[in-house]
Amino acid sequence: MTEEERNLALEALEQIAKHEKECGERWAEAVVELRELRKVTDSHAARWEKLAWMVIGTVITTVIATWVKLAG
Repeated sequence: MTEEERNLALEALEQIAKHEKECGERWAEAVVELRELRKVTDSHAARWEKLAWMVIGTVITTVIATWVKLAG
């Protein structure tokens, strides 16, 4: 292996190492963003679940009240 080939190989390895470092940093940022997104999504899901139960309860109560009024 000549000196030029060796220098070329070392330069390629340095570029690969730099690229891997940048990718690692971006991945870490993505993981943090995904965790935050998960927290927000869970919060919204809990709110929608409460709303759904409130709507279901209201509909059932209305149906029962109407049935009792019409039956009586």
